[in-house]
Amino acid sequence: MKEASAAPLPSARSIVKRQQRTATLVSLITALLLMALIGLILAVILMTVNPVGQPSLVSYSGVSEPEQKIKQPKIQTNVQRKPAAPSMAAAKIMAANTESPTSIPVPQIEVEEVSIDIGVGDDFGAGWGDGEGFGNGGGSTFFGQTSTSERLAYVIDYSASMRSQGRDQIMRKELSRSLQKMQNGLQIGMIFFAGPAWVAGDKVKMIKQKEAVVDPPKGKNYKWKTTGGANGWQPDGPKQKAPWWEIGDREVKRLQKIVNETKLVWGTIWHHPIHMALDMDPPPQTIYFMTDGSASGSAKWAQEVGKRAKKMGVIINCVALMHPKAKADLKTIAEMTGGMLTMVDANGKREEIK
Repeated sequence: MKEASAAPLPSARSIVKRQQRTATLVSLITALLLMALIGLILAVILMTVNPVGQPSLVSYSGVSEPEQKIKQPKIQTNVQRKPAAPSMAAAKIMAANTESPTSIPVPQIEVEEVSIDIGVGDDFGAGWGDGEGFGNGGGSTFFGQTSTSERLAYVIDYSASMRSQGRDQIMRKELSRSLQKMQNGLQIGMIFFAGPAWVAGDKVKMIKQKEAVVDPPKGKNYKWKTTGGANGWQPDGPKQKAPWWEIGDREVKRLQKIVNETKLVWGTIWHHPIHMALDMDPPPQTIYFMTDGSASGSAKWAQEVGKRAKKMGVIINCVALMHPKAKADLKTIAEMTGGMLTMVDANGKREEIK
């Protein structure tokens, strides 16, 4: 009975071992299959997903050509007006230098040597007219003084004392010449003075040398009165505003007619007309101020108008006509404003005072 019960034991161990081998083999196969499945899935995913690439930007640059410089011919825009002259007057020879694309034979002609002095000497000389100033060139000149300002105001003495020694004739001739040589397009104002001050072209009526009425061509009148003789004139009411005029051929002729026909008036006081010029809107860049005399209190006037003009940046060029006593006051104004002072004698000879 013992032998019969012990015989099955080896068979049980072999069964267990066989089961263990089978389980191990199944696990190994299962793991391999699982890994193969995972690999297959990953391969499918990689094949179906498109890779996102960074786009490349490509630019094309055209061949740049060298810049060609265009040579622009210089155009002479300076205007030289010819005043009316008698039929027997000698014709002036005018020379101009311009650039031409073609060669033109020019006969050799002997001409007078051209002065290199611009606006100085006994007259304006041949040196003025081709110079360049503001904008397209040109400018203005008065008793040998020159300016390239675009806005100019003339403050001119029309007092009765100008009749002495033919001063008013020298003034009228020079002022007409200044207008004749002026560049088209300039803005100018023109103020005359004696006791009262008025805009060029206005009529002045004196009442017993104590009152004056300024009558413009259009608009209301302006009154003046004196409290102390020739040097005590003051505005009696609203102050007159001076306008700006644009220079052109027609305007030049109109102003020249006014310059030559305006009558002289009694009295001498010149700080009011300078203030009138400084009150223009916009203010002038340069003032040409001419007088034939000084007056009581003129030293104070010089400091007053000089200080105001300097603060505004306005240059005042002064001309003393046959009156050395006016030299000190006018020199003060010129020095304070960066202007010039010119003395003119009975023969019309000019001297710049440094």
